Amino acid sequence: MTYDQLPEEWKEWLSLPPLERFARSEQTLVEYIAMGGSLDPDPDPTSPFDVPEAWRPDLAHGRAGLRLLRRGAG
Repeated sequence: MTYDQLPEEWKEWLSLPPLERFARSEQTLVEYIAMGGSLDPDPDPTSPFDVPEAWRPDLAHGRAGLRLLRRGAG
């Protein structure tokens, strides 16, 4: 896709100086988290590291559960 084929919104974004884009991205992140968004990754059942038993079923505030850590004897 060439620059001329980009939507106007993208062209406007690209025309901003890098520091302004960073500031706007930061503000968007603040608003996302204020609306209840989370940066926790979604569970991936296809991952070899996914252990469903290690996740708590009761989610706090709609966020992903905490992994249970178990210490070995000794």
